Amino acid sequence: MAQIGTDRKKAKEFLESGNVVGIPTETVYGLAGNALDTNAILRIFQVKNRPSFDPLIVHTDSIDKVSQFVTDIPNPARKLAEAFWPGPLTLLLPKQSLIPDLVTSGLSSVAVRIPNHPLTLDLLRSLNFPLAAPSANPFGYISPTTAQHVADQLGDQVPYILDGGPAGVGIESTIVGFENNVPTVFRLGGMALDQIEAVIGSVSVRTHSTSNPQAPGMLSSHYAPRKPLVLLSPGESPQPAGRIGALAFREPFGGIPASNQRILSPTGDLNEAAKNLFAYLRELDTLPIDLIYAEPLPNAGLGFAMNDRLRRASVPAPTTSPFQ
Repeated sequence: MAQIGTDRKKAKEFLESGNVVGIPTETVYGLAGNALDTNAILRIFQVKNRPSFDPLIVHTDSIDKVSQFVTDIPNPARKLAEAFWPGPLTLLLPKQSLIPDLVTSGLSSVAVRIPNHPLTLDLLRSLNFPLAAPSANPFGYISPTTAQHVADQLGDQVPYILDGGPAGVGIESTIVGFENNVPTVFRLGGMALDQIEAVIGSVSVRTHSTSNPQAPGMLSSHYAPRKPLVLLSPGESPQPAGRIGALAFREPFGGIPASNQRILSPTGDLNEAAKNLFAYLRELDTLPIDLIYAEPLPNAGLGFAMNDRLRRASVPAPTTSPFQ
């Protein structure tokens, strides 16, 4: 069973060594890891048993630090940040490249917030990296609002849970993004709409949003490459014709130039494959090709999440060759 305590230094040591820990916020307890470390991010997905690479919210302790992770803070976003941070408000902002694609699920925006909890704010100030921290519960379970909830749900998968008492808000943060400069609420949460509109005026609301910012499930195609992507059936090979590329798991496909292929993990390591997935899709998308074929991953461990990601990015296989 995970150790529960109030020792911020111990939590800091675990985080700096690449571990994940439970942390308190005013909304719910989070499962936190170094937001700049892909190994720590993968551990978050593994502990939560998340079925897809949903975007994660990045937590820090000052607006100045947020500026290090994003390329721009639009004026309405800055007004909201100055009015409500620290607090139960998350902003979707264009990310800088140091934020791994794994954190944002390949999206160009990163979800950021400053939590309003003294113990976690002290922890964040002591770290030289931000924390990615979704709710500290297995996927599909009720979000935890006490340290004991985290221990009950995650058991010994987390070495340490920082106990900050019961969460004061108890529901997740409100998420606000900016589509074509229009403020848009992607998730209703702990910050009331009328509070937001009192600062920046009327906002659009995505009533069909899921529990995650810009999450898979909100759109029929989530971060699909500009080039059409076809997900092969297990054991199926692409038909070499025209200008095609391939994303393979362990071995390249025959009949396709090596320069047009990316191998996720020659050793068959699903962790390595997960780290490479978004980057390799981006690389293939820049090549002079017209179609990308992707090989499914084994349905085990992170393979489930990667296959989900590829399904969301894919289009139906063509019934005839588009190159004839």
